[in-house]
Amino acid sequence: MSRASERGAVAVEFAILAPVLVMLLLGITEFGRAYNAQSSLSSAAREGVRVMAISNDQAAARTAAKNAAVSLKPALTDANISFGVANCAPNAQMTITISYNLSTMTGVAGPFPMTGKGAMLCGG
Repeated sequence: MSRASERGAVAVEFAILAPVLVMLLLGITEFGRAYNAQSSLSSAAREGVRVMAISNDQAAARTAAKNAAVSLKPALTDANISFGVANCAPNAQMTITISYNLSTMTGVAGPFPMTGKGAMLCGG
């Protein structure tokens, strides 16, 4: 067997496996982005509900939630953030839900709808 025929076999094997390896790497990257986005949404919801439970100010809670999720692109807007109740009565439970559509880097699938939720008793 000559060296030239072995090189041809290696090229064929690489051509068969390269797309699988690329898809695997892209999948790992997309999963990492989705995990990071979900973590950011949960953190933003917790921060927003904390501010709302302490101050009973929806504008301040929205600002705190948006500031906590700076890694999300495009950024969160007021329309992404919804409150369980309008006002925080003492010892009542306040909830905040943040919705977000995560677009993919590859464009193969998506966008994926995601939500982050936070809950806390009012009054600190």
